[in-house]
This record gives sequence, structure tokens and C-alpha cells, in this order.
Amino acid sequence: MHGESSTAHPRGWKSAIGHQRKLRSYQVENTFYQSYAKSSQARVPQCYGYTEKNGSSLLVLEDLDASGFPIRREEVNEIQFENCISWLAQFHADFMSKEPLGLWETGTYWHLDTRPDEWEAMKDSSLKNAAHLIDQKLKNTSFQTLVHGDAKLANFCFGAQDQIAGLDFQYIGGGCGMKDLAYFVGSCMGEEECEKNESFILNHYFQELEEAMGQNVAAIEQEWRPLYCFAWADFHRFLKGWSPSHWKINDYSERVCREVLKALGETN
Repeated sequence: MHGESSTAHPRGWKSAIGHQRKLRSYQVENTFYQSYAKSSQARVPQCYGYTEKNGSSLLVLEDLDASGFPIRREEVNEIQFENCISWLAQFHADFMSKEPLGLWETGTYWHLDTRPDEWEAMKDSSLKNAAHLIDQKLKNTSFQTLVHGDAKLANFCFGAQDQIAGLDFQYIGGGCGMKDLAYFVGSCMGEEECEKNESFILNHYFQELEEAMGQNVAAIEQEWRPLYCFAWADFHRFLKGWSPSHWKINDYSERVCREVLKALGETN
């Protein structure tokens, strides 16, 4: 299982929209640490201070290396992969039904409303025309949580016993947990692994979510499990406008999108 390099960070387009999105993301990250982080049982850095001066901001965070999470991975084994999914499940459980006050109303750095340039650049007309319907399916779920918004492998730190800490909360906001799960899986698995392990991934996530919440999550699973493909298609939509030659645009992603488009055609 391979991860993205830390240089594969969402760059955005060199536009006023991209600049304002980036500025807003720093405010959001500060709000998360000031108002939400202490409620997270999923391990995140502690925040020691924040200040703004002359248009610049400074956020002082715990050194996760010194706290027992010094390892960064570009690929993971099965246990490490499962532990990351467990972290996501715990994080989503911690903030289930929490209002994203001061955060992005809809989390993830690729959210459609914040990416009009990428949507406009898309050549795939079928997916482009369905983009708003896919977005609405993910927005209109009865169960909403806070999503990390950039949960790629590069944003997880590992300890010697494969314990996990997550960081980089610039794009945290409201949403369906499947958005984080699909994005994480795509950051460290090739298309054949994604295809082969899809059921296992979902089963493990919902088992961990139930344990983290300490209650039956059948209703959440019934609503969210079918949306894993919608979450995958949502990110795929962004990629096709942002970087049409990206390595993640593969046969598995194309098949998932065809299934989503078919499902949308049958329900409209």
C-alpha cells in the first residue's frame, strides 16, 4: 500500500478564490484547535498558543515526534492501514452530529462550492453535469459529523507500536464520514487493492465506528455505506478538473463513477 508524498498537497489554482480559500483554511484550523480538539479522543496535537500580527498568523502546536509519534510513512502494512481507519472512525464518532461552527460548513479541500475553476475545466461532461447531485447526496445525509478534510497518509504520524496521530486540520468541516474514508484509501492503495478490499474496508470502518460510539450504528451504516462510492466520485470530479493526468484517475475510479451516475439516473 503506497502513500502520497507530502509534496502532493492541494495547490489550488492561482486565483483570488484559491487565495481566499487558503486564508480561510488557517482560521478554520485555529478554530478547530481552540474549540474542538479537546473533545477528540482520536489523537491530535495539543495547541499551546495562537497569535495574529500584521496579517500573519502563528499557531504553536505540540511536537508529535517528541510525544511518541516520530514516524512518517509513504506506505503502510495491513495493521497500519487498519489503525488509520480506526482513527478516522474514532474521530467521526467524537464529532457525530456536531455543528461545524467556525469551521467549513462543508469539509474537504475539494468541496464543489470552493472549486468552481476546477469544475469549469472538466472535460467529462457526464460527471460534470452530475457534480451538484453528488454533492447534494453527501450533504443531505441525516447523520453528519466533522470530517478531517485532507485525511491522506501523509497527514498521519505513527508511533513505534503503530499508534496513530492525525494533523493538518485546515479543511475540517461538516460532512459524511465516507468522504474521509474514500480519500484516505485512495491515498495509499492502488486500484486493484481498492477494488479487492472495498468490502473489508467498509466492514472494518463501521465495526470501529460502533465500538467508538458505544452503540449500535446500523442506521448510520445503512445511510453511509452506499455513499462511499459517491464520496469517491466526488473527489474524482475534483481531480478531473484539477489534474486530468493524475495517477489516481484509473479504471477503478472510472467504474465507481459509472455506478454513481447509473444510481443517480435511476433515482431522478
